[in-house]
Amino acid sequence: MKIGFLGLGNMGQAIAANLLKGEHELRVWNRSPQATQSLVELGAKAVTEPAEAFDADVVFSMLADDKALRLVLLDSGLLKQLKAPLIHVNLATIAVTFADELAELHKAQGIDYIAAPVMGRPNVAAAAQLNILAAGPEQAIDTVQPLFDLIGRKTWRLGEKASAANAMKLATNFLLVSAVEAMSEAAVLVTRHGLKSADLVDLVSNTIFTGPVYSGYGALIGERRYEPAAFKAVLGLKDVDLILAAASQVQVQMPTADMIRANLQDAVDHGQGEMDLAVLAEVAERRNPA
Repeated sequence: MKIGFLGLGNMGQAIAANLLKGEHELRVWNRSPQATQSLVELGAKAVTEPAEAFDADVVFSMLADDKALRLVLLDSGLLKQLKAPLIHVNLATIAVTFADELAELHKAQGIDYIAAPVMGRPNVAAAAQLNILAAGPEQAIDTVQPLFDLIGRKTWRLGEKASAANAMKLATNFLLVSAVEAMSEAAVLVTRHGLKSADLVDLVSNTIFTGPVYSGYGALIGERRYEPAAFKAVLGLKDVDLILAAASQVQVQMPTADMIRANLQDAVDHGQGEMDLAVLAEVAERRNPA
């Protein structure tokens, strides 16, 4: 297939590299061109304009947020220039309402739109072990399934309505940030009782809370190691804003999300927004001065 890929952050680079392993023709675009270099060395072709990346059978996008995607695809007028047959797979975590808008705008152009946000950190993406939450036209998902198999361990199909995938991803992200917040608070509790937070993490990640969230983020909290960031606190704040917006849309109250949002804003206000989400542990420390 001819594949386009837009957005080459840590996740995007890892995913694009795995698509190349399928020996497909890959065109890559990023706002900062230097991010394309490593993929060019692997066989991709760098393009200077997003429209060139859309000269393809399938285009993957993983842009930073709703604003970036809207700027590249809608405000530029690019979407109105595109023609079928074309499948656009959006891997980013975006607002539920924006996903609905994109699905309708693509449909009006005769283009298949698939929402496919992914679960996993950059190391998981590099190992092609992502979980892919996919929703959109079934036939289009069937077409790109071999590509999903190159980048992930499992594709979770969530129906024809594209925004369903984004709602599910936001729910999983809420559970993730809640777990990190809980670990942060528990770490302060045990350290104030003369225990090591690393011992707490070792205990729970090998007993009642096995899995990558507690072992991975827990290790960062135990070691107070927040850089380099795999998932930046500022992006966590963006996601919690999307979670609260999705909840408001269906009149659901999420007081825990409100509290976590305030704590993430505290991290950003203290110049820690570019650090890993695990920096919530520092917020917990500030909230509980010795």
